[in-house]
Amino acid sequence: MKLKDLLKALPLYYGKVNLEMEISKIEQDSRLVTAGTLFICIDGEVVDGHQFAEQAAKNGAALILAERPVDVSAPVLIVRDTKRVMAILADRFYNQPSQKMTLVGITGTNGKTTVSHLVEQILVDSGEITGLIGTMYRKIAGEIYHTKNTTPDSLTLQKTFREMLDKKVTSSVMEVSSHALVQSRVYGSDYDVAVFTNLSQDHLDYHQTMEEYAYAKSLLFAQLGNRYQEVHPKYAVLNADDPVSKTMQRATSAPIVTYAVDSDADFRAVNIRTTGEGSTFELLTPVGKKNMHAQMIGKFSIYNILAALATAFVLKKDIDQAMQSLSKIKGVAGRFELVHAGQDFPVIVDYAHTPDGLLNVLETVKEFANGRIFVVVGCGGDRDKGKRPKMAQIAVKYATDPIFTSDNPRTENPRTIIDDMIAGVPDNSYIVRKERREAIEYAIREAKHGDVVLIAGKGHEDYQIIGTEKINFDDRVVAKEAILKKQTLE
Repeated sequence: MKLKDLLKALPLYYGKVNLEMEISKIEQDSRLVTAGTLFICIDGEVVDGHQFAEQAAKNGAALILAERPVDVSAPVLIVRDTKRVMAILADRFYNQPSQKMTLVGITGTNGKTTVSHLVEQILVDSGEITGLIGTMYRKIAGEIYHTKNTTPDSLTLQKTFREMLDKKVTSSVMEVSSHALVQSRVYGSDYDVAVFTNLSQDHLDYHQTMEEYAYAKSLLFAQLGNRYQEVHPKYAVLNADDPVSKTMQRATSAPIVTYAVDSDADFRAVNIRTTGEGSTFELLTPVGKKNMHAQMIGKFSIYNILAALATAFVLKKDIDQAMQSLSKIKGVAGRFELVHAGQDFPVIVDYAHTPDGLLNVLETVKEFANGRIFVVVGCGGDRDKGKRPKMAQIAVKYATDPIFTSDNPRTENPRTIIDDMIAGVPDNSYIVRKERREAIEYAIREAKHGDVVLIAGKGHEDYQIIGTEKINFDDRVVAKEAILKKQTLE
């Protein structure tokens, strides 16, 4: 693409360059720069891309885009906000790919991963070729690729949308994090449906207050736009049981469809019955009352199912077929995932890493547990410290045997994190096993028939971050090893 065509999307830029030059690709990583590349200097949280401008020039960059003058051996243009401009240019360079597919964005503290997978399954079963972007991976037409962030930067995102179109994807579903929303990562993404799951304490190390956290989430709904159209109409799907939905409602001009368990809503679950085998409930919908059976367990799972069905409705999918699709799903990896290795008590691995997430899972466990409830839980280092005592208090209140341990301590001392957790609970109400493997082995060794072991916090993650090193560690694998070890000793 000629530079003059790429820059048409920008009202202002400073500097004189040859507008006839060809731009072969756009990069923000100097190591990926080759001849003809437009290199964008991003001042990030860890590194400042301006420091690598000369390296990009040496690698063949045709043009450097920066927020301040840089002394390099390549032409330079200056703009006020390279993150915002990167989103604009990426959308234009890849020929506005999100406008050529149906795009669903899901935001909230808990449930994003599960809801995105449920919606994608409904779309697949309705005959669509789908894309999926989220915490666990990105998926394009059935192929899975590794991902670093829940929501990638705008350049990676638009490139991914382009790859989806090239592989005939018709609909894509993605998790949208609060960080991504305030960091301009999803600018240029043309969402057709925005879904809100819930809001509870998390990421306050970044957002500082719950009000700022809610505002960040509301940006997804503001980005639905202010225009009503017949082709690719816009919709907001909101959890009517969460009072923060009012913030999302105020942020959007799009038509709203609601779901709930305890409140009046367009999609509502009533007469809920939960067992260790699944959930059954009556579903009240705009197209009549229906009976739903799901293999997923717990009230939080029902919210996720409702969100997915409401999304299917606004996407004009058949609700009966959508219900049938969801009835086949046992769950999502690391979300209330059962670990089986021949033991006579349930061992559950769940991603619950917030107070509300831990509460939801423990409340579900209490519904079917006949004996003791062991919960292995820690908190991440270098993250929101305010939620640490709250998670400990929930563990002590809802479990008979709370075991406090390490999560991803990162650069913090694991013992300091645990001390923050136990500050608000009685001394004799818990035990500490600083090493996560030891904590899991202890819980499984002590558990008997009728008991339940919940291993919370990491879910699908197959690593631990200790210091700055990422080491192999999968709760599911460690739990299975502990079960087998126990069996050899009995």
